[in-house]
Amino acid sequence: MQALRTSFFGQTFKTSVATQQQPSSNATRQVTCMAKKKGIRMIVTLECTEARGEGATPSRYTTQKNKKNTPERLEVMKYNKASYLKRHTLHKEIK
Repeated sequence: MQALRTSFFGQTFKTSVATQQQPSSNATRQVTCMAKKKGIRMIVTLECTEARGEGATPSRYTTQKNKKNTPERLEVMKYNKASYLKRHTLHKEIK
């Protein structure tokens, strides 16, 4: 069994391969990396309602929300980057 360690990420890679030349089905590889995000947070997209009503290209933002604490859709006042609005407008969560 060999153990390799990268100094930049601090991750350990463990590999063990059978010493005989057999099909790769006998070879096993185990990789340990960073932990996965667990929880109830989800990424949502916010879209400008005023620009959408005018038929223009709306500005969009992405953010995270906790779906347990805020099960309804988000409504936030955000800055509209469009060249003709350039002011804070209401942005609603889209699916």
